[in-house]
Amino acid sequence: MTIKFTKRVASQLLSRGVHAIRVNPSAFEEASKAITREDVRRLISAGSIFALKEKHNVSARSKLLKQKRAEGRSRGTGSRRGTRKARAGTGWEKKVRSQRFLLKRLKEMGKLDTVMFNKMYGLVKGNTYSSKAAMLLHLKEEGVTLSEQEMSKINEAFKAQYK
Repeated sequence: MTIKFTKRVASQLLSRGVHAIRVNPSAFEEASKAITREDVRRLISAGSIFALKEKHNVSARSKLLKQKRAEGRSRGTGSRRGTRKARAGTGWEKKVRSQRFLLKRLKEMGKLDTVMFNKMYGLVKGNTYSSKAAMLLHLKEEGVTLSEQEMSKINEAFKAQYK
């Protein structure tokens, strides 16, 4: 067999790309003779075949800029791109995410069946509810009841997911 086969199998076993796989020069002959996956596994455990470390993007500058902006720096007129409305951002998105998250949790808890879930999801998408409270009021009218404990559990899960 060629070394190409060995590298391909090793990349599958190590969950890395073929180009990240390296063969020790002293074990090159043995690696090219590997026929089965078991042979390749043995070479990996012996250290004759290995994968390079994954590269990570260095984000030191962006972290520093983010920190400065949290302090209120670099937000002057010269740094701005986009209109005031475009920069105001995510009011609707924030509202819709919380409403959709609530619907998803209610479905998981068994409070909503698929038909009701799909109906409510469409209403959320159509911007029917001004807030999550308005949606909960509509759900109450539909016969879905939630205890305070269940509601607080859902809110904590939402905060954990969307910090």
